Amino acid sequence: MDSRACRLALAIAAVACLARLVVAAQGNPAAATLKNPVAATPESVAAGRQVYQRSCATCHGTSGAGGPGNDLIPAAPSLIDDQWDHGSTDGEIFDSIKNGVPPDFNMVPWKDRLKDEEIWNVVNYIRSLKK
Repeated sequence: MDSRACRLALAIAAVACLARLVVAAQGNPAAATLKNPVAATPESVAAGRQVYQRSCATCHGTSGAGGPGNDLIPAAPSLIDDQWDHGSTDGEIFDSIKNGVPPDFNMVPWKDRLKDEEIWNVVNYIRSLKK
């Protein structure tokens, strides 16, 4: 492969990687339009807390402040700060929990383990952490 073709291939690869990062950092525009169908009642928040403690606290910490990660898995982000790399609307949070966070899926999809109502309860619980 000549140097011009090599430079072109590298440039295309760099643009593709950058595009993936931009899309991942912007969240999911379709998910942003989802409205939470579960009211944030004390019962929903309590149910969400139970699911969170059982399924999410291992990575995100019992308080939601984030986790340390390890050699194989990067640190889980805080859920109580103002930085939401994959979108901060209820719908985007729901989508991140349900479908995971591509491309590496360090945040695994929970769609096969949690029902939609359970995920919405977790969203309500996460929202209660910031209060």
